[in-house]
Amino acid sequence: MSFKIAIIGAGSVGFTKKLFTDILCVPEFKDIEFALTDVSEHNLQMIKAILDRIVEANGLPTKVTATTERRKALEGARYVISCVRVGGLEAYADDIRIPLKYGIDQCVGDTICAGGILYGQRNIPVILDFCKDIREVAETNAKFLNYANPMAMNTWAAIEYGKVDTVGLCHGVQHGAEQIAEVLGAKSRHELDYVCSGINHQTWFIDLRLNGREIGKDELVAAFEAHPVYSRQEKLRIDVLKRFGVYSTESNGHLSEYLPWYRKRPDEITRWIDMSDWIHGETGGYLRYSTETRNWFETEYPQFLEAASQPIDPGKRSNEHASHILEALETNRVYRGHFNVKNNGVITNLPRDAIIESPGFVDRFGINMAAGITLPEACAATCIASINVQRMSVHAAISGDIDLLKLAVLHDPLVGAVSTPEEVWQMVDEMVVAQAAWLPQYAHAVPAAKERLSTSAVKTREWAGAARRSVRSIEELRAEKAALKQAG
Repeated sequence: MSFKIAIIGAGSVGFTKKLFTDILCVPEFKDIEFALTDVSEHNLQMIKAILDRIVEANGLPTKVTATTERRKALEGARYVISCVRVGGLEAYADDIRIPLKYGIDQCVGDTICAGGILYGQRNIPVILDFCKDIREVAETNAKFLNYANPMAMNTWAAIEYGKVDTVGLCHGVQHGAEQIAEVLGAKSRHELDYVCSGINHQTWFIDLRLNGREIGKDELVAAFEAHPVYSRQEKLRIDVLKRFGVYSTESNGHLSEYLPWYRKRPDEITRWIDMSDWIHGETGGYLRYSTETRNWFETEYPQFLEAASQPIDPGKRSNEHASHILEALETNRVYRGHFNVKNNGVITNLPRDAIIESPGFVDRFGINMAAGITLPEACAATCIASINVQRMSVHAAISGDIDLLKLAVLHDPLVGAVSTPEEVWQMVDEMVVAQAAWLPQYAHAVPAAKERLSTSAVKTREWAGAARRSVRSIEELRAEKAALKQAG
């Protein structure tokens, strides 16, 4: 087989390498072309060198090109994969820092909440540019695989306004399933069968079978509470499991910021989170992790390049969906996964226009969703609250309507639990002004926002958050890795 895959945001070096090696685990794909594109020439050349080394080490005919000219990369592409972060860590820091001034403490801030909504405002105009290029220069009916957050908003915009065949992809379902298999004592994750459905980052394991035996709420609660690690790291998720009756896919830290109950007061935050790793609820945890990862990669790049000389091991192919979807579409080997698509009645008690994450099957005919799923009422209610925020956020990003943007933020569950309308109005003004370079649709609104900020009487505070850790130095990271290696 010979076809072209374009990767936008290929400068996400570690993730691009994973996608690349996964795809090359499919024997039929050795003759394909990867076209890498990114706004950072520096990152682009680093990842191209790594992928070239992999191709050389494995004696493959695979072609790898790299260019900062996006349209050139997309020319003739059958598949386009996006893993972009518009605004980079600079804008992301404001997604965390500014809401903290108004008492809003986020762990990740990339899905909804104040940070996720502004992240969507930065991404959506760029996503629509991608879609325009795909329609104009890619292969006819090219498929767009979006890995970028905020997943639901980006996918919603690409389908509804970009008019491109789009599927959103995430790994939260797989990670949740691995946890469940572990606490239930499964010898392999393949012993666990499940139906998991909802919206991205709020997906629910509504049917669980271990070796064909149905697993109920009480057994699952007992298994998690008995686990020596997860009982400590996933306190919030376990509490939601007890109350809702089903387990959520998303990590303790992620889930905490989609709900109005657990991060509304500093003492509540520290009660429900765990500081052993960023993902369990630390204030600005993912920002810290992303900053450390970037610094580590820049410093340790020679080691990453050297590691690229190893043979590709198909046995280590990851459970990221992309390679399995491409394999199913091109070879007709059927793949079952969980995909982000427009609902259109697949989940009976969620809005038809929403972007859902639910089971589907892939073959030559495309992605075919399993229809007729009904969520437990509490799960549906929680999802609908987020969907309403997502819908307003997408419409605001398309129209550049700052008042609609403020209403979207106001209706966010955690923001509404913490902030007054006056605080939300000022916070959004402050975020739009700070991020104006990445928000062209709001250029007309920036002068008035600046004027309002200069006369506002709303009080703010400089607050690091309830559970903030400092970014570790390269030396600290090296010492920690050495200690872990010695202990292992």
